[in-house]
Amino acid sequence: MVGTTAFALTATMCLGGAVAANATVFTGASGSKGGHSSHSGKTLVVASGQTAVITKTTKLSALTIRSGGALVAPEGYTLTLTVNGVEKGQKVTSTGALETAIVPGTYRGDVVLTVADQTPVVFDGLTYQFREGLYVDADGVDTGKSVLAAVKGRAGDSVAKNISITSKGEAFNGVYVVDTDYTLVNPRISFTGDGRSDFAGMGAGIIGSGDETTLLIDGAKIDNKGVTRPAIIATDGANVIVKNSTIRTADGILPDDYQSSVNLSFMQDAPWMLGISGSNRATNVLGENTQATYISSSITSENWGALSVDSGQNMKLSAINSKVANSGDDGYGTYVIGNADETFLGTSFDVATYATIVTGGSVAYGDSTRAAVTALNTELDLGLSTKEITKLPVRSTTIDSDRFGVMWHGSGSVDISGGTRLTTDETVFLNKGQQATVSVDGSDGAKISTDNGVLYQLMDNDDPGPDFANGMLNTGVYTEPTSAVVKNTSFDVSAVHSTDAVTTFTDISLKGDLYNAFRGDIAGMGPAQPRNLVVTLDGATLKGVVSASTAKHNQSTITSADYRQLGVVTNTAGSVVNNGVIVSLTGKSVWTVTGASYLSSLTVEQGSALKGAGGKAVKVTVDGVATTLVAGTTYTGDIQVSLG
Repeated sequence: MVGTTAFALTATMCLGGAVAANATVFTGASGSKGGHSSHSGKTLVVASGQTAVITKTTKLSALTIRSGGALVAPEGYTLTLTVNGVEKGQKVTSTGALETAIVPGTYRGDVVLTVADQTPVVFDGLTYQFREGLYVDADGVDTGKSVLAAVKGRAGDSVAKNISITSKGEAFNGVYVVDTDYTLVNPRISFTGDGRSDFAGMGAGIIGSGDETTLLIDGAKIDNKGVTRPAIIATDGANVIVKNSTIRTADGILPDDYQSSVNLSFMQDAPWMLGISGSNRATNVLGENTQATYISSSITSENWGALSVDSGQNMKLSAINSKVANSGDDGYGTYVIGNADETFLGTSFDVATYATIVTGGSVAYGDSTRAAVTALNTELDLGLSTKEITKLPVRSTTIDSDRFGVMWHGSGSVDISGGTRLTTDETVFLNKGQQATVSVDGSDGAKISTDNGVLYQLMDNDDPGPDFANGMLNTGVYTEPTSAVVKNTSFDVSAVHSTDAVTTFTDISLKGDLYNAFRGDIAGMGPAQPRNLVVTLDGATLKGVVSASTAKHNQSTITSADYRQLGVVTNTAGSVVNNGVIVSLTGKSVWTVTGASYLSSLTVEQGSALKGAGGKAVKVTVDGVATTLVAGTTYTGDIQVSLG
């Protein structure tokens, strides 16, 4: 049904294909695809049971879609509704669907129905049809793919200054830059409403995509709220550089029928098996050899994650003199996967659960010295001038976590240097049975402290894993093993292996305990594999226990409702089985022993020493025999270090 102005409504062929039997073609006499028509003052009413096909971008003063009515674009095109320059009215058709539709209702004001060329994006075998305010490729702004009615301000082919994009619908993108260099100066993006996938990028504020892309974002303010409604995504080899920007994201409410899953085509919340919750990551880096760097910027997610990498290989994520935070109760600062390389210079972390989760790759925390920034500028092709680098204040990285420091779910390394200060309420280094390397150099003032007294915890992985038989749903339950550990007689608990957890502390004073509670007899994603904890003190002091142990959770069964119990264990020190503990003191190190410690190898070089807490004597036995240590000698076997 048509309102006060007559339009051409015919049941004929429309752009791109045939019209369904119940469809009405709305041609709009002076509209043009990709542009704005001149139908101000006109209204359109779509009756129940009617499907109106909008063939050209059209302006109206009012639009009404009755319940049971539908408004669609021709085949090969997308349709977007804006009212007074704000994208709205669009919703994903059902949980997990790839399509959106304009919901029934009445919309008044400057109503624009934009018909745009489809922007298909393929991820994990599925094709997502993007709608974006601004689409830019090697030819500049593509007006045929852009919903310009949602963009306030003007955008040129190489730079856009002071543009503003607001969305109150779902799965709408702000700026999508593909295979070209582009600069965004002072963009303002505000999205309220759910996205669809932060792996495909459907619903993101800004996306830089393609290995021909260098996207510079300077002075941005992005504030998004919704399920998988990230602020910035870098993907498919792009180099995304963000400067002087403020980014905040908040969670949305998951659909009632959503089932938590790690199937990347449907995943819209944080896997609880990581010990976190949330439905919206602030940023993501995806694909092969993709880079994202944040300079003098603030990045905050409510929960889940602030700076993420995922679903790719050899990605690089960095921040210089920036702030990384979670504003809610759960979440990480950064995520490392796919051999990612992450560097943080002079950056402050104020996180809820972890500074970083490592699932394959490396992370380094240090100072933003001129030399360090210059090296990163060259390595990542950041384009910072000498003047810009000189103006950057030299700062140390600070990490404050309400829970843990770094957690390993896969192999990887952590390097801490400069004046980095790492403070946690719970365990600093939480290693869930992985090959890992930790290097902490305190020669320039780096410090580590923890309230719960555990510096390092090596333990079995308490991630129950998804239900692979039913769509990779997160319905697993962790049950703590109660059987006695089965010794692996072929594994040398006194030797250092490439698969071990290796820690080196240099020129630093530490207070806290280090435990190896890894059973080594339970098959996980692969065969059962024992793992030693290797601890080297080089010119360092340590006051605490270093020991093999048995770890016990607060509760023996952990479901999704108890996700915050993951990683929380108490240790009982005991003799080594498959969990070797190899300790070396070099460079005039001092280990002040505070309680019984069980080792498989001990070396105390000349100038280093064991001391007892409170002035007590230290007793060392090797295979039950009291032993006086000789400097430089390595002792192996069943070693007990205790207070006399």
